[in-house]
Amino acid sequence: MLFTRRSLLGVTAAAGMTGLATGCEPDRRGSAAGDPASAPAFDPASWESVRAQFALDPDRAHLATFVFAAHPAPVRAAIAAHRDGLDRDAMGYLGANEKRLDDAVLAAAASRLDTRPEQIALTDSTTMGLGLLYTAVRLRPGDEVLTTEHDFYATHESLRLRAERDGTTVRRVRLYRDAAATTVDEMVGNLAGAVTSRTRVVALTWVHSSTGVKLPVRQLAEAVRTRSPEALICVDGVHGFGAEAVTPAQLGCDVLVSGCHKWLLGPRGTGLVWGSERAWGRLTPVIPTFDGPSIGRWLFGGMGGAASAGGPAHTPGGYHSFEHRWALAEAFEFHRRIGPERVAARTRELADRLKEGLAGMRGLRLVTPRSAELSAGIVCCAVPDVPVGEAVGRLTAAGVIASSTPYNPSHLRFGATIANSEADVDAALRAVRGLL
Repeated sequence: MLFTRRSLLGVTAAAGMTGLATGCEPDRRGSAAGDPASAPAFDPASWESVRAQFALDPDRAHLATFVFAAHPAPVRAAIAAHRDGLDRDAMGYLGANEKRLDDAVLAAAASRLDTRPEQIALTDSTTMGLGLLYTAVRLRPGDEVLTTEHDFYATHESLRLRAERDGTTVRRVRLYRDAAATTVDEMVGNLAGAVTSRTRVVALTWVHSSTGVKLPVRQLAEAVRTRSPEALICVDGVHGFGAEAVTPAQLGCDVLVSGCHKWLLGPRGTGLVWGSERAWGRLTPVIPTFDGPSIGRWLFGGMGGAASAGGPAHTPGGYHSFEHRWALAEAFEFHRRIGPERVAARTRELADRLKEGLAGMRGLRLVTPRSAELSAGIVCCAVPDVPVGEAVGRLTAAGVIASSTPYNPSHLRFGATIANSEADVDAALRAVRGLL
């Protein structure tokens, strides 16, 4: 028998109620600010039309939307519709729509990842996904976790907390010395040389937000498995997901963790974890799920353990920002209509234009590899004699929104998404020349 959050709240006929199935279908009215109804008709074949779906300030070149997404019109409309439904009758709208809308999100994510919905857990961010993953993975005494010097704070800190709690051995390896000049062979050789027979987890990041380097994940995974077949290849994919058209199977990883509010340009506060069957079988859920089978087991099976498996068992329960989570379906549909391959090609095109312009500036050092094989949408550079914070501020004053990398050393960072144009890139290049 299937039980849901609605059952637990008592909003069922069995609890002596007739149900609160009000607001069964979302009301697609727009919001006042950035009203999605005011956006022109969407033509996915036109980049001008794609850009017109965003309510970005037209007087600025927004080259940091990949840090924290601007929502396209279909996503804004979905958020507004679900918010209005919840505001009119929170319990009724939730009870009538939760399972249907959760299923729609999972189906859309599964279609994009070429996988099954039950292999996906929904989270609120990459950081949440990484924390859940590295807490959940089962390790025996003597097992080791291998990560890299290039990973972000969220990976390093998740592993540090695991080591502090359980005494887990965590080691780091440097994959490259010079990001701009690195090669596949250098990275594969360095990682393979650090793997031992005790390595059970390898924690990697697909695209480094510190340098813009895109890892050859499949080659790395193959090298790891020849030395430690039991090792799980776990990837923070947040700066590849939405910018690249590759699926987890094509990457060759066991776990892919990503927020959906960066390159996917999805609702803020959303994310997912994809896991292979092998990986989910080695993870113990950390936060109780509200998945129906698990609630049913608790109601009628006592403390016998969760009945759910795979992604549903690892999706944290509780109340969420439902209007944002459910609007994920529209974010995936927006990308599907444009075409993931076209999105990836457009991202590379704009990044190549930016890298070519920066590389031609005397005195400026391009940090990101020129090759599309080893880079994605992030472009980092070092401006001589100008502190990064000052550079970001001066660019902002010139109408260009950039970011600084939250690492030591820190670099000036740009990222052109499908919300940008060639004119945005050219404006950035002019503004950078003004720093030299």
